[in-house]
Amino acid sequence: MRQVDAVIRSRLSSQVALIDQISSYIVGAGGKRIRPRLVLLFAEALGFEGPERYELAAIVEFIHTATLLHDDVVDESALRRGRATANATFGNAASVLVGDFLYSRAFQMMVSVNRMRVLEVLADATNIIAEGEVLQLMNMHDPDLAVEDYLRVIRFKTAKLFEASARLGAVLAGADQALEEACADFGRSLGTAFQLVDDLLDYEGKSDELGKNVGDDLREGKTTLPLLVAMERGSEADRALIRHAIEHGELQKLPEILAIVRATGALDATREAAEREADKARAVLRFLPESRARNALLELCLRSVHRSS
Repeated sequence: MRQVDAVIRSRLSSQVALIDQISSYIVGAGGKRIRPRLVLLFAEALGFEGPERYELAAIVEFIHTATLLHDDVVDESALRRGRATANATFGNAASVLVGDFLYSRAFQMMVSVNRMRVLEVLADATNIIAEGEVLQLMNMHDPDLAVEDYLRVIRFKTAKLFEASARLGAVLAGADQALEEACADFGRSLGTAFQLVDDLLDYEGKSDELGKNVGDDLREGKTTLPLLVAMERGSEADRALIRHAIEHGELQKLPEILAIVRATGALDATREAAEREADKARAVLRFLPESRARNALLELCLRSVHRSS
């Protein structure tokens, strides 16, 4: 990861001072860097040790960072990773344009790797992520959202880049199609589990641990699994309260909604759904030889589900 950070720092440079400033601000905020870790771990697990793995790991982090910049503008978010978002600090216009810079820089880096399969995987991923963003926008303030439609957004918007990151490790190692698909399956399941826990923590976590405000999803009118389960299991009055809050993005009744979510077992149900996805990911690893990287991937499955931030 130190090698990846060195690539990130060198590739962030721009002759435009504001780009340098905002890019360094958002990337320097840290984060879990799970997506670049997936590139490195799958490449190592399958025996690839070439320097291209650092470049690809940095590429997926740039794509992820670009989506965060755009997300925070769309969601009107003010806090991420424990500090003010870039849009809150520098303004919406600058954040969107720097997000575009990071996307385009990522594609410049893809070309430098000089592998058509890499371009194909990442071009497909960025397109599907964009579709997921639009799907989520369409689903805002809809309390009648079906669980499958909710999961579709997760698979497009979040899990796709996890999938692409795991797949890229296999591509670098020259894995056959079946093994490449297995690695992609791991990433998709892990990414789904990760987002389910994110959605859970919006109703269970603490702002100082999360690095964002509890209840942000409700404020934005996002219908996530904890709310869907709570509406399914709760009383008529519970459903009416939650529906009104989703439709209006209202936080005035957040304490009551938190109580309903807890009382109906919606948090446990969401974590169980995340654990099932993590189990799917773990099952894929039987295709990999025993190694330090394989063990790290197993641990990643556990940590992604049992976390507080």
